[in-house]
Amino acid sequence: MIGVEISRPGGPEVLTAVERPDPAPGTGEVLIRVAAAGVNRPDVMQRRGSYPPPPGASDLPGLEVAGEITAVGDGVREWKVGDRVCALVAGGGYAALCVAPAPQCLPIPPGLDFVSAAAIPETFFTVWTNVFERGRLQSGEDALFHGGSSGIGTTAIQLARARGARVFVTAGSDEKCRACEAIGAAHAINYKTRDFVEAIRELTNSRGVDLILDIIAGSYVARNLSALAVDGRLVQIGLQSGEPTVSIDLWRVLSRRLTLTGSTLRSRSVEEKGHIAAALRREVWPLVESGAVKPIVYKTFPLPEAAAAHRLMESSDHIGKIVLTAT
Repeated sequence: MIGVEISRPGGPEVLTAVERPDPAPGTGEVLIRVAAAGVNRPDVMQRRGSYPPPPGASDLPGLEVAGEITAVGDGVREWKVGDRVCALVAGGGYAALCVAPAPQCLPIPPGLDFVSAAAIPETFFTVWTNVFERGRLQSGEDALFHGGSSGIGTTAIQLARARGARVFVTAGSDEKCRACEAIGAAHAINYKTRDFVEAIRELTNSRGVDLILDIIAGSYVARNLSALAVDGRLVQIGLQSGEPTVSIDLWRVLSRRLTLTGSTLRSRSVEEKGHIAAALRREVWPLVESGAVKPIVYKTFPLPEAAAAHRLMESSDHIGKIVLTAT
């Protein structure tokens, strides 16, 4: 098969199309002929050498795929050859064939093409488990999502609004702010021209928001705490600032009964990811099937042009997801 490997840590140019032996599904796994694969920030981090795949995972980048099952391993009962699925994987998505744990697969909703389906797993799994399970966002509450125009952000906006929350976001341009509002954000804040803490204070009559989903960290942490309401929750899912260690005002945490939490997805067990997939199928798939929530795809690239896709990802000029097409 054709795959895209990371020849050495470095810039986008280190992504190289190569021939690899066809993988075979093990017990509890399926083999997917990949039609499309999503591109995500963790892929960029892996390419740079700062986010290695977990033990046993493919060294090829790519955390989400969509395509058709071509083989099933021992013990797989819920899927069969020919099923159209999208899947969350721990690696190996940048390839013509990809092995996926059966519990991490989901049926492609009727009417959704492979490109759109490939833009779902990584962001939908991440948003569901962090915003609604860990962050406990409820109907009638206010949420702030940083990076509103990203794949995570565009997913979070739609899911939170569909489930009855009011959504605020930050984005890096007026164009991106308008795009976020067009898909459901009540108000988008251009963080380059306005302080989001001040904006949230005005938008909520000084109350603050109930939940913040943050991908930045660094100096944002203290500012996030200032923007939270009493009993507010800060969920940290990224460190794009490059600063993993920060100082916080614990008195603010105590006096306002704040919760600080966070998670990563890639290293979680198949069983845990399977539980998230089951929740998505139950709670979110009806929203996708009805068209109330949809993946936002900005641009596609052929698989051998993965380097160009990474350059676009690093430019942050995109709105929504970037997808590689393998067929």
